[in-house]
Amino acid sequence: MKAKQKGLGFAGVLSLLVAIILVAITGMKVVPAYIEYFAIQKAIAGMTQSGELRNASVADVKRAFERRQQIDDITVIGPNDLEITKESGQVVIGFAYEKRIPLFKNVSLLIDFAGSSGGSTKAAD
Repeated sequence: MKAKQKGLGFAGVLSLLVAIILVAITGMKVVPAYIEYFAIQKAIAGMTQSGELRNASVADVKRAFERRQQIDDITVIGPNDLEITKESGQVVIGFAYEKRIPLFKNVSLLIDFAGSSGGSTKAAD
């Protein structure tokens, strides 16, 4: 009687390890982009919730963001990249930017980030 073998062979284990390594490398490159996005969201939410934007001019909003930018080490956008408007008497701060993450050789991942103090959206291409 021949017993059937069960489990993965060497090729199966090797291909599984390669897949896990590729996912881990991609994750290690993508996670910092999302961490910075959430830092921007936190900075804008902190500005709106603290009340420092009441009766603030565009220049005041940019200065407030610049202070938070230095504290949170935000480098992908600056105060001039913000879209500042007033809706119903309240200041609304919006932003949008692209982040290109090189994965290997000529392959890269492009992520579009966007958000505002009134809500946020983000999408990946």
